[in-house]
Amino acid sequence: MPLPSLARLVVLASVLVNALIAEEAPKKIGIIGLDTSHAVAFTTVFNKGPKNPADAPKFAGFRVTHAFAQGSKDIPESTSRVPEYTAKLKGMGVTIVDSIEQLCAQVDFVLLESNDGRVHLEQLLPVLKAGKPVFIDKPIAGSLADVIRIQAAAKQAGAVYFCSSSLRYAASTQAVAQGSLGKVTSAYATSPASLEPHHPDLYWYGVHGCESLYTVMGTGCVSVKRDQTSEGFIQVTGSWGDGRVGIFREADRKAKGGPYGGKAVGEKGEAEIGKFDGYEVLLQAIVKMFRTGQPQVSAEETLELYAFMEAADESKRQGGAEVKLADVLAKARAEVAKGK
Repeated sequence: MPLPSLARLVVLASVLVNALIAEEAPKKIGIIGLDTSHAVAFTTVFNKGPKNPADAPKFAGFRVTHAFAQGSKDIPESTSRVPEYTAKLKGMGVTIVDSIEQLCAQVDFVLLESNDGRVHLEQLLPVLKAGKPVFIDKPIAGSLADVIRIQAAAKQAGAVYFCSSSLRYAASTQAVAQGSLGKVTSAYATSPASLEPHHPDLYWYGVHGCESLYTVMGTGCVSVKRDQTSEGFIQVTGSWGDGRVGIFREADRKAKGGPYGGKAVGEKGEAEIGKFDGYEVLLQAIVKMFRTGQPQVSAEETLELYAFMEAADESKRQGGAEVKLADVLAKARAEVAKGK
């Protein structure tokens, strides 16, 4: 029996609506900085799809469309990558533009991917002026003073942003962060910590393990002491002031079982943390920010995390002395106030 005319109209309308939704232009993402493999990996997920096709809906409606190539200006390890990564993004349909202002005029969201944290403040300012939500890849800056400057500029602009390592979103780490052990009383996390002379030691790569540590410990660290493991690797012990202790340990990249890991101890037992579960878990958090307008890591936690790493450098300068985070923050704020 043929459908009544009204019912047919309803069905037809539904089909048309679904077709329009399916054909709706994706939200455009712009990338700043093509001196990191993250630019290629992230674009691959958005433009070609995730490793597991069943995960495609998690990234639906977003596509990398434009990029500004310049990242670091003087770190050979970074600048040498730009031609290769530029070619790879072009191969995925990305248009390379000549300025950040031009990029912002063409996109809805921004991924600030420059490997060199020192250029982030300069590159971020036009993004803030354009009012674009932005993810800032680690390290958020090349100094604690610049972290403060970035956060102040973002706050003044009312910007939606956050910074994170992908290690923060590993499943085992997130389970602990969400309460699987109750309150965490102690934890340690490991990652490689290769150094770059223009950045505080842990900003460049040790930030990965420090992110894992902060994900389960939360804020509240009062002081840190830096020394070495028996193998000669960096070790930083943080006191959270309430009897809780968090430790970062540099790991050998060739370590058995992999260099990323750690353990958290809580009221309900203990669990592994700090594993690397790939980039897609981070991209899911970024997409959540794009969709909801809500940052996925607080500015307060990010500031303390970078103060923790700066305090580790200060402890090194003082021969392993205990250094208060409040003191390194005060020093950085004074530097900002002087306009340096």
